Amino acid sequence: MKMKVMNSFETDFEVIIIGGSYAGLSAATSLGRALRKVLVIDSGRPCNQQTPHSHNFLTRDGETPAAITQIALEQLMMYDTVKLIADTAIEAIAKEDGFRIQTLSGKKYIAKKLLFATGIKDVMPDISGFAECWGISVIHCPYCHGYEVRQQPTGILGNGDVGYEYVKLINNWTKDLTLFTNGVSTLSVEQVKNLQSRNVNIEENRIREIVHENGQLKGISLENDEIYLINALYHRPAFVQHSDLPEKLGCELTDAGYINVDGFGRASIPGVYAAGDNTTPMRAVSMSVALGTAAGAFINKDLIDNSYI
Repeated sequence: MKMKVMNSFETDFEVIIIGGSYAGLSAATSLGRALRKVLVIDSGRPCNQQTPHSHNFLTRDGETPAAITQIALEQLMMYDTVKLIADTAIEAIAKEDGFRIQTLSGKKYIAKKLLFATGIKDVMPDISGFAECWGISVIHCPYCHGYEVRQQPTGILGNGDVGYEYVKLINNWTKDLTLFTNGVSTLSVEQVKNLQSRNVNIEENRIREIVHENGQLKGISLENDEIYLINALYHRPAFVQHSDLPEKLGCELTDAGYINVDGFGRASIPGVYAAGDNTTPMRAVSMSVALGTAAGAFINKDLIDNSYI
């Protein structure tokens, strides 16, 4: 990833953006076009780095995530007021007139406004082969990946109401569907009848291993030695915030674990904003770009309003 070289004396910015993936780069573009002095700090660990292709994003359908990021970086370089560094923010301190950020390399920067575009970190279930297939053939979003595995033998890892609703959704893309509850089913009697009436198989035996070749799923091996030959497995894993800095600053999280923001991307701490996967379950490149663009515009408006006080 090519980034602008920043002189060592450039430490004072109007906006610091932590996270240089789609939301962060989109916000930086909005702010750069608004002539704002911006610093983007990126650790280079996007959550979709293992995903081979990105879909459902106008003009870039089927591109690799890295290719989309590279184009964004090249275009962002047009805006001289935007600087980017490859580093990791490890401390954020609120000051009277803004925020001070310290990085892993020991650098310190200050800004009036702070935007977290840090995403989330998926917590993989303790199943052999799961992590190696994540984003490739073990997937979470049918809008991002469902078309490519349409009408193919497909599994869903889930249980109870969550698993039931997931089946209802994925059933639109394929009728060859197995729900793996990975233990005793917690589906209601009515839910079981409903799924069985649609020829959805319900498997309660625990999963021993996800059999794959270079991340491409070949089958699901169960503890009873049975193997299901399926081509894709859907799952929504648990997650944590990729960065703990918002919480350390005092930003409120929702019950689901996302950074709580208003309709303008503002977090609960004045001067702090958030955009992208760390604020919404709608995980898609297009959504992150849209939220980043909006956050950049709202931050610029707040800076303008503050200057008139």
